[in-house]
This record gives sequence, C-alpha cells and structure tokens, in this order.
Amino acid sequence: MDPASLNGELLDRLAIRDLIENWALWRDAGFWDRFRTCWHDDGRMMATWTQGTADEFIKMSREGWDKGVSILHFLGGTTIDLGTGEWCDRAVVQTKMTISQRGEVHGVLVDVVCTGRFYDLVEKRGGKWGVVLRQPIYEKDRMDPVDPATRVELDPAILAKFPVGYRHLAYIQHLIGYPVKDDMPGLTGEMVDRLYALGAGWLDGKGADWPPAK
Repeated sequence: MDPASLNGELLDRLAIRDLIENWALWRDAGFWDRFRTCWHDDGRMMATWTQGTADEFIKMSREGWDKGVSILHFLGGTTIDLGTGEWCDRAVVQTKMTISQRGEVHGVLVDVVCTGRFYDLVEKRGGKWGVVLRQPIYEKDRMDPVDPATRVELDPAILAKFPVGYRHLAYIQHLIGYPVKDDMPGLTGEMVDRLYALGAGWLDGKGADWPPAK
C-alpha cells in the first residue's frame, strides 16, 4: 500500500473509532444534539426495547431519561472491516460493550449488566462517517441487587420468554412496560449468522435491510 493510501486508511479508522466512542459518551450524558450527529439521516437503531429510526431512538431515549430510566454503556475493543475499491467509504464495525441498567424489580433495586458487541454498518458521506445501522449482539447478562444483603425473586415464566443472552435485561425492561424484542442476535445462532451475512453484503455494495423477514 502506498503512503497516501495508508494515511487515508488510518484517518478513516481514527474517524470511525471516534464516531463509536462519541455515540456512547454523548448518548449516556444526554447530549442529544451532539448524539444526533453520529447518525446519517437514514440511520436506524435496533435495541431490545425499541427498533426504528435514529430520530425515534433519540426521542424515546430522551423520554426515558426524563422518567429516570438509567441505561449506560461501556466500550471495549473495536475491530473495523473497511470496504475496498468502489465501496471504500463503507465499513463494518464491531465493538465490545456492556449495557448497564439500574431499576427496581419486584421492589428490589438491581443492576443488570449485559455483555456483548455493537455491530455497526457505517458509511462516509460528504467526507463524514456516520451510522447507518446499529444492531447489538447480546452475549450474556446477569442481575444483581444493589444491596448484596437483599434477594430478588424472578418469575421464571417471564425470564424464559427471552433468549439467554439478554433475558435479565429483557426482564427489567418488560416490567417497565417496553415491548421487548425476543429474537435479537446472540453469540451463536441463525440471527447472528444472518447479521454477519448482512455485514459482508454491506461491504460488497448491498443494502442495510434489517431485520430479516421471518
């Protein structure tokens, strides 16, 4: 690779990493105007508790924030697959993350921590990288009382409705009243395989149509 091309790739990787980190910091801090700049106009967010456009996600996040819903994110390592040739302005980004939600479950204050990855389809338009699709991958989760001297009893029927990767997160969100999606991608399985196929197609010039038809 010639020096100019290498320099351009490094700058793209830095810009993408900056985008991913800004997403978490600005969203969790409630910097909604700055958070909106992370998305392209057609950007979409697939979360357990809501799926739709970036603007819809921001609106619901603000409403939850105002009601005291506490959902925070912590990021780990990032891997970036850049497109080539005609599609060099596209990338697939995977970032290790945790989602932490605090709230009451059956009268007990708990923390739910879900470990997984953000799986992002991003694109550079007009010289600016932005998110076109964010689909988290939910690998495992747990629920702990904030006061370790207390105990919370969960309804096994509710817990069993949701995949093992995010069933405790789904439990607390279900109690709040959110219509939690029950077929999100996990560490293994058909849905995550289809997500990987979507990412491969994205780097080959195909669209970001998601979720797949059942």
